[in-house]
Amino acid sequence: MSAVNLLDLDLDALAAWCGEFGEKRYRAVQLFRWIHQKGESEFARMSDLAKSLRDKLSGLAVVRPLTLLSEQASADGTIKWLFDVGGGNAVETVFIPEADRGTLCVSSQAGCAVGCRFCSTGHQGFSRNLSTGEIIGQLWYAEHHLRQRLKLATGERVISNVVMMGMGEPLQNYHALVPALRMMLDDHGYGLSRRRVTVSTSGMVRMIDRLSVDCPVALAVSLHAPTDALRDQLVPLNRKHPLDALMQACHDYLASAPRDFITFEYCMLDGVNDSADQARELVALVSGLRGSPRVSCKFNLIPFNPFPASGLTCSPRDRVLAFAKVLQDAGIVTTVRKTRGEDIDAACGQLAGEVQDRTRAQLRLTRPVIRIEAASSVAP
Repeated sequence: MSAVNLLDLDLDALAAWCGEFGEKRYRAVQLFRWIHQKGESEFARMSDLAKSLRDKLSGLAVVRPLTLLSEQASADGTIKWLFDVGGGNAVETVFIPEADRGTLCVSSQAGCAVGCRFCSTGHQGFSRNLSTGEIIGQLWYAEHHLRQRLKLATGERVISNVVMMGMGEPLQNYHALVPALRMMLDDHGYGLSRRRVTVSTSGMVRMIDRLSVDCPVALAVSLHAPTDALRDQLVPLNRKHPLDALMQACHDYLASAPRDFITFEYCMLDGVNDSADQARELVALVSGLRGSPRVSCKFNLIPFNPFPASGLTCSPRDRVLAFAKVLQDAGIVTTVRKTRGEDIDAACGQLAGEVQDRTRAQLRLTRPVIRIEAASSVAP
């Protein structure tokens, strides 16, 4: 029998596993704290566990972290790690330090099957879902590695925010995602607030509904277009989950969300989705959300980070600001994301890692993008 990787088990699962060989729940709590709060991977060093338990664990389990392949540091302080996940695949994780927070961008898949036209990850194709241990292992490594590097005491937190915005569509890996989220939130683990853990999705409607019940954290939706015709091109998932259904799911999520709003991510593409008319269409699109768009959503406008295979370019700065002004004038909180880590390809949409593609993405994504001049139905 192969040893169990304890990074795969949230606290309830760990307690159940320990119970199989006669250990009480409080022993599982102690073990969980050693792994996640203290970053310990060697059972022999878990000093307050009974020696008999440590001996049992050494034959039954391991704490198997990800293998680090490389680390790159940006001039702005952003750090990108490349982790080996086997089979010729590697995933990227990004740490973004700011004055008031430390944000970790975590991957959920080796590659991505959604194939958004503006995303470098999608152009790499898809190999497989990550396990729970591979998802939480990114946080485990980053938190404890940085804590040691900065010489912080146990209990001093480096990472205050986690965003599931790395490689992959998190909600396509739901069974592994939810236990990892629970470990992030658990007071015996990383103790993060639900408001500070964000799942970003391209719009998997049924899974948004499930997340609202199973583990409601902050939600970000990769929107990128105000109409189905354009979004079908930019975000192929829209053909199965069109905007009407997506907006209804967002409306319903707000009833159980840990924050008062949903964040809509919007990548600014020159001549494709960045006109004032399209901004007004967005205002109309979100007008039916629970409460009102003034309080129920915010827009995060993302300057596009070009890569050769996309055939796309970034909207000029003045057009981005004009687009933002339309939303702001409608009372919607709107920010323009500051690009971080661009010099090490760690910015939004740039994560690629190494993917043994099983989806023939290069063939699927070589068609040209049709630039649609939006005929707005919204009065100026």
